[in-house]
Amino acid sequence: MSPILIKTIQFFLSLSFLIVLHELGHFIPAKLFKTRVEKFYLFFDIKFSLFKKKIGETVYGIGWLPLGGYVKIAGMIDESMDTEQMAEEPKPWEFRSKPAWQRLIIMLGGVTVNFILAVIIYIGMAYSYGDQYIPLKSLKDGLWVMEKDIGDELGLQTGDNIVAIDGEEVVTFNSLLGEIINGNEITIEREGSIIEKEIPVDFIATLLKDEDRIRFLNPRMPFIIGEVSKESQNKDSGLQKKDLILAIGDQELEYFDQAKAILENYKGQDISLTVEREGSGTLEIPVTISDTATIGVRPGLPTFEDMQAMGLLKLETQTYTFMESIPAGIDKGVTTLTSYVKQLKKIFNPETGAYKGVGGFAAIGNMFPDTWNWAAFWSTTALISIILAFMNILPIPALDGGHVTFLLYEMVTGRKPSDKFLEYAQMIGFFLLIALLLFANGNDIYKWLVK
Repeated sequence: MSPILIKTIQFFLSLSFLIVLHELGHFIPAKLFKTRVEKFYLFFDIKFSLFKKKIGETVYGIGWLPLGGYVKIAGMIDESMDTEQMAEEPKPWEFRSKPAWQRLIIMLGGVTVNFILAVIIYIGMAYSYGDQYIPLKSLKDGLWVMEKDIGDELGLQTGDNIVAIDGEEVVTFNSLLGEIINGNEITIEREGSIIEKEIPVDFIATLLKDEDRIRFLNPRMPFIIGEVSKESQNKDSGLQKKDLILAIGDQELEYFDQAKAILENYKGQDISLTVEREGSGTLEIPVTISDTATIGVRPGLPTFEDMQAMGLLKLETQTYTFMESIPAGIDKGVTTLTSYVKQLKKIFNPETGAYKGVGGFAAIGNMFPDTWNWAAFWSTTALISIILAFMNILPIPALDGGHVTFLLYEMVTGRKPSDKFLEYAQMIGFFLLIALLLFANGNDIYKWLVK
């Protein structure tokens, strides 16, 4: 099965799951408060439906336009813009006839379910998989800055240790990139000295110039041969896949990032590589260094388990009992939401250039792995659920947050906004959402064309 198809299946499975549960968050309290729900739809049914069936007073269906879903609640100004119903006298079963506190609960139901769902997923993942991470302090000789120009913007060099972001200690390597993206100041330890650097306000824009280079930091890793090129000048030298290079000529080599500088000293020369080969011990292999300071091999990527065995880092796994997984899942949900809010603040600040990274359906689809992995699927689904919860609670007309804002106004002032005002607000909100949708998916298309 092609990677694109696997991503697409995961995307639609996750999205459908989240939409149905979000709408249930509105549907269930509406029913509890004896409010009539006329439609319950996965996706939008403009002009026609792929499937529909009426059960009781509600039509359940699947639309053809996969941009979301909805419940149509009687007596409510929503995306259906049913002005005819609103022109009639209010009925006891209609949304507008219910007390404001009941209407508020109905409107908050969707985002509440989204956040609770994310927490439940994180609880399940903590219990099932635990939490594997690399303590930042365990890196033997600091970090490898794979993209020097990006590192230069931060004032970061290979071999540095990052101590803190915005004065808060960074504990794990796994969380490092997110902390840098959300941060404003970085504390670096270099050869025993502490250096404070401001993170450039447009650093996110730098990363977005080439998304293949976003993960510009890695633990320093050894030089293990992944493949000897068939066009290499050393294809018959005896070098083999998985050979660990210990020395180039008479200079010892501990990390891959040291190789280029050493090879520059031997351009165009015949020298020996000292390699370690499983089952054969240490070998001396004669090779020719090209005029461009290359050996003609592709490096392999050792696993973190391999690097731990070599003493270069530590892998730690936190396991949880079921009771322990509950606070761990709640903490993960709150931490993820906080991180997303920080990112959103940067998106709304034009100076950061973060708006260039806003993506639509293609960007969301690319969040899923191109091979089926349940842990990755559920982790991504939980993240999207939190994003949906926060985006929906924004005080924008046509979103749940817009309805909540008007209800809070009514509860505080005792005055309900007129139906005509709500209709206009709904239309404005709808056009804002369409504009955002076009911008986000336009960004996806632009990135695809440029790339």
